[in-house]
Amino acid sequence: MGHSHDHSHDHPHSHEHDHHHPNAELDLGTLAALDESVPDSDLSPAEVSRRALLRSAGILGGTAALAVTGAQFAAATAPRDGWIFQHGNRPTVWLAGDHHIHTQLSSDGLYRVIDQARHATAYGLDWLVITDHGGATHARIGVDLVNPQIKAARAELRDTLIFQGLEWNIPAAEHGTVFVAPGSREVEVLKQFENGYDGSVNNAGANSPANEALAVSGIQWLGQQVDKRRVADALFLANHPARNGIDSPHEIRNWRDADPRIAIGFEGAPGHQAGGLPKGIGAGNARGIYGNAPNPNSFPGYPAESYRTWGGFDWMTATVGGLWDSLLAEGKPWWITANSDSHVNWNETSRRPDGSSQEQFDRDGRYMDPVYGNTVNSTASDFWPGFYSRTHVGADRRDYLAVMEGLRHGRVWVDHGALVKGVEVEVREVGKRYGEPLGGALIVHKGRPIELVVRITTQTVPNWANFVPALNRVDVIRGSVTGPVGDKDTMTAPNTRVVKQWDTAGKRGTFELVYPLGRAEEAQYVRVRGTDGNRSQPGYLGAVVDPAGPKLDVVGDADPWVDLWFYTNPIWVLPK
Repeated sequence: MGHSHDHSHDHPHSHEHDHHHPNAELDLGTLAALDESVPDSDLSPAEVSRRALLRSAGILGGTAALAVTGAQFAAATAPRDGWIFQHGNRPTVWLAGDHHIHTQLSSDGLYRVIDQARHATAYGLDWLVITDHGGATHARIGVDLVNPQIKAARAELRDTLIFQGLEWNIPAAEHGTVFVAPGSREVEVLKQFENGYDGSVNNAGANSPANEALAVSGIQWLGQQVDKRRVADALFLANHPARNGIDSPHEIRNWRDADPRIAIGFEGAPGHQAGGLPKGIGAGNARGIYGNAPNPNSFPGYPAESYRTWGGFDWMTATVGGLWDSLLAEGKPWWITANSDSHVNWNETSRRPDGSSQEQFDRDGRYMDPVYGNTVNSTASDFWPGFYSRTHVGADRRDYLAVMEGLRHGRVWVDHGALVKGVEVEVREVGKRYGEPLGGALIVHKGRPIELVVRITTQTVPNWANFVPALNRVDVIRGSVTGPVGDKDTMTAPNTRVVKQWDTAGKRGTFELVYPLGRAEEAQYVRVRGTDGNRSQPGYLGAVVDPAGPKLDVVGDADPWVDLWFYTNPIWVLPK
């Protein structure tokens, strides 16, 4: 039996019912509520209420008690507009975008908003987020100054969705994208958030419990602004999470649990991919500028390999059975993205004008407009938005709230170098026409046969490096949902591994790959990745877990164009 909701998804996300934010934790009260052999009279009032919620969600009501998992509890307690979708509710449009872009209002940026937005549009993006660095100058004046530029770009590029956000200096941690839906109070809310919760503004960068708590409070505050309807929506994603080793596993879990509506994921692949271009045509540096080592604020459990990208992807995402999978194995919706982190772009000819200095920036809140520099910058580490990295969001319509809904719901896949034109993934009951799309959860009777369906549309036109990429392999990654972890610094999922590798060399057009998942006996998830097959090695946790995963990127020898991958977000299976 599938599941359905009695509402349409053709409306903006509503939070009226979300004042108590659900998460994927499982407790004894929930276990009692799920065990229908226990009569209602033996339950506490809270447990009776919880059982009623589970029944209304369709999780209870049969004659047999469920074998419960953390993911089933997440499904049962998800808000009506949460991450569980209508049966067969597939996206009607895929919108490519980038949520991490800087301008002249960043202390290390160069371009105007319109420069970034025009290029993003020209390179095929449908949406973008302007995320200038948080800090004293930006909090004082930058948030205000960038808004007219954003509004002017929206007016000129009417088919491009341009969000205002900022790059949050997360207290006790790395950077993160924070952005809100456009509206009359977007500046007011972002400015108040930055002044109250930015790690740089509040001298809260050091690794301490108090600073970690400030980060959690910031995420909760954003949720409160949505509840108060000061903004229609707000989202937070952690940026380049493994770059410096300072985003510990427990911090990531605490951000997510602070408000799962707001904290939805992290960069699966960082920006700065041009940093890996070899000397002679590029900087000969590290992809993603992941060339670092532990510092006093780094989490001591991270290995040396985590400070490098793997096939251009962050170690937390690239490691099958690693940190990302440890979150998914808990049943925690946590999604990945990819973006440019564009500051100063490779092979560009502009520069700051004479007289545009750090002192001038601190005074004026922005650098002066760029001018022609009469030379080519071949050592910059960034690509224009859309030139290399893309985050594809499945949406029901082409507007701001639909993009935010798609991100929140995990209807997302990412790619580098335009490796493929399209990816559609679903898990369905065998014999059914439709199943659940990316980010969804298939609720199915225990024992029913299920299958994974992957539809690929291969690339037919050259990418921006002027070659047509070839997809040579597609991998299926499968993991068990084992419920909450006792140690919030857990960063492995022992039951997750690559279970299928398809050779797709020579395939053209749109083709379908079907992988039988057997009978639905346990809560589980599946995700998919693909590669051009140029660079592979056994995964960080060994060949038994991942026989041919992305290769560790070596500083000085990591050309991004000869190592292309796509990754999807997961789909859950919840037997009942």
